[in-house]
Amino acid sequence: MGPKGGLKKIAKINFQDKEAYLIDDYKTLYLWFGKSVPTEKRELILHKINDLNNKREKIANIQVQEQHKEYGSFLSMMDVLKKGLKSETEIERRPELEIDYEDALELMDTGLEPDFEAEITFAAHNLIQEKKSYEDLCKMLAKIQLLLLKEKSKLNEKDIKKRADNIYKSSSTYEELCWLIAELNIMQKNQTFDNQL
Repeated sequence: MGPKGGLKKIAKINFQDKEAYLIDDYKTLYLWFGKSVPTEKRELILHKINDLNNKREKIANIQVQEQHKEYGSFLSMMDVLKKGLKSETEIERRPELEIDYEDALELMDTGLEPDFEAEITFAAHNLIQEKKSYEDLCKMLAKIQLLLLKEKSKLNEKDIKKRADNIYKSSSTYEELCWLIAELNIMQKNQTFDNQL
């Protein structure tokens, strides 16, 4: 960030004493201050970031980090931010969150009927391919969760929006949302089928 709070994109962060950096993680705005950044500059930057945040469609959480006093998930991000990311490099997903579509497809090719997990995998993969926005996925998941708790006639937009906002504030990744939606959709379908027997 410039001396007057102006924003400039950079490839990597050196975390210098006299600098301030803004890292936009979509749901969280991390604002890092070097230990030598003067108070007047800090206040100016905070004011500008608050204004910027208020203009966003979805307001993010602002988390201020001080040099040598960093905490939480930001600590694990620092090494990556120092090294920077090549534009063509795809950020690797955590292994437990990968949608193992290829593995499920191989099992199907052997003639085996898809089990519950494989069904979810295919459905989650298809949902990812639709490239819906994160907000739409939150709303979809909220609606399905409420449908399982209430009768359809008792659902209203206010309840859906409230639950969707809570989901948005959670730490769920895009893939996790797709997996949960797929899982609940299949459970709901099986429940409806069972109720008709």
